[in-house]
Amino acid sequence: MSQQERATRTRNALIQAAAELFERHGYTRASLEDISTRAQVSRGALHFHFENKAALADAVEHAAAHAIRETAESTPPNPTSPLHTLMDLSHRMVHLLHHDTVVRAGFRLNCDPGPRTPLNLHQQWQAHVHHHVTQAANQQTLAPHITPHHLTATIVATTTGLEVLSRTNHNWLTPTPLTHFWQLLLPSITHPPTNDTHEPANTHAP
Repeated sequence: MSQQERATRTRNALIQAAAELFERHGYTRASLEDISTRAQVSRGALHFHFENKAALADAVEHAAAHAIRETAESTPPNPTSPLHTLMDLSHRMVHLLHHDTVVRAGFRLNCDPGPRTPLNLHQQWQAHVHHHVTQAANQQTLAPHITPHHLTATIVATTTGLEVLSRTNHNWLTPTPLTHFWQLLLPSITHPPTNDTHEPANTHAP
């Protein structure tokens, strides 16, 4: 293994260890000593890669942002049904949150106080949701009383709220709660009203 490969592996191990402890304890209570121990890396090696805890938290958030972007870009578009694409994406997002500690830690860090860069994962996720909602509005598949802004806010609040609830019960990040949400929401937002053509329960994550 080359020196560059070892450095990359060490950096990734530190990010993963930091994410696990940030998710479990929050930014303030997670210590660099515990992070280096969990990653099986010396404190010297930790400081070689990251100046301080804020830099580590920033790396976790950026890794989470990258994962979210990859998930959004890899979701196959449905040109005739932007809402179907959005449901696929929302299920993939919940699947990502369920299985990826770094992404969950990134969202928790966004809510914790700390001297870090203003990266906002909630705004990133909101932008992806708003894109598909706007497409649905342009295709006139939304009910006349539905505004893209308010619908986007509802979907973002629900999906990110599932992540918050999962901190005490991971079952919130299984497909069932999100499927029920879409089954309740669709008849009230679509024109003409529908609750079966998009088949939210059949949406699958990669």
